Amino acid sequence: MAIVAFLLLPVVTMLLYGMDRTEDWLSRAPKPPRHARSRHLRLIHGGRREAAPAGQEASEAGTEAA
Repeated sequence: MAIVAFLLLPVVTMLLYGMDRTEDWLSRAPKPPRHARSRHLRLIHGGRREAAPAGQEASEAGTEAA
């Protein structure tokens, strides 16, 4: 019976080691995907109107009233 216990000792050791590694692997936080970038998205310019100079605002106001 002692011979069987000594023969099973390495098997049980490897089983416990494997279970410990598997548990650590399952409980850790996921890594970000490799293709993910840390910078923000690049937006397309032209989505907002820029302020027109004072001379153009007056001429546009006159054409809209007419």
